[in-house]
Amino acid sequence: MDGGMDLIAMWNSMGTTTKALAFVLVFMSMWSVGVSIERYYTFKMAQSQSKLYAPQVAKHLKEGRLKDALAVSQSKTYQYSHLAKVVLAGLQEYQFQMDSGATLSREDVVDTVRRAIQRATALTANDLKKGIPALATIGATAPFIGLLGTVIGVINAFHGIGATGSAGLGAVSAGISEALIKTALGLFVAIPAVMLYNYFTGRLEYFNVEMDNSSSELVDYFIKKTA
Repeated sequence: MDGGMDLIAMWNSMGTTTKALAFVLVFMSMWSVGVSIERYYTFKMAQSQSKLYAPQVAKHLKEGRLKDALAVSQSKTYQYSHLAKVVLAGLQEYQFQMDSGATLSREDVVDTVRRAIQRATALTANDLKKGIPALATIGATAPFIGLLGTVIGVINAFHGIGATGSAGLGAVSAGISEALIKTALGLFVAIPAVMLYNYFTGRLEYFNVEMDNSSSELVDYFIKKTA
């Protein structure tokens, strides 16, 4: 109970600037948690749906059922699948070229499909990365915001010494302890943000490898199909 009362007393004794910095750190922490929950759900759905999607579309393509592969790729069941988005772009482009009756060479058709897949891969990778740079920003800036609060708190503590004329340890200990809380709060916000950023970055790299592999396999499929 005394600890709770001490924290309340510290909060009440803080200046407007230090309180504002504390609110900024709390907001950054909430933002970090929100981004992490949303990205974790998105990544989990992308991985689980892709595991179900890949064997189905591979079976249709192996048996030459392009329209069935298109239907599976367009299904809302796989709306989170990064592989479905990339493969769908290639299938749609190839189907468009076949339906349009354009007199393109085999190389031109494959090149057109390849570019469509590359665009879809870039867009999908960008969508997957949404919000993750914010974790890096929070991890990098939160300690400095906390340090700024500490510096301001120490300045206020020594200003109080000058105003009262008392230079004893008791005169500065309360002010310095309040100031150090800002550093602790900044680190409390930054450390999880950095860890989560590294975790999601690793997952992104894995997804990018999967999309690159699927793109190469699909292009190889169309090369064989148009041969």
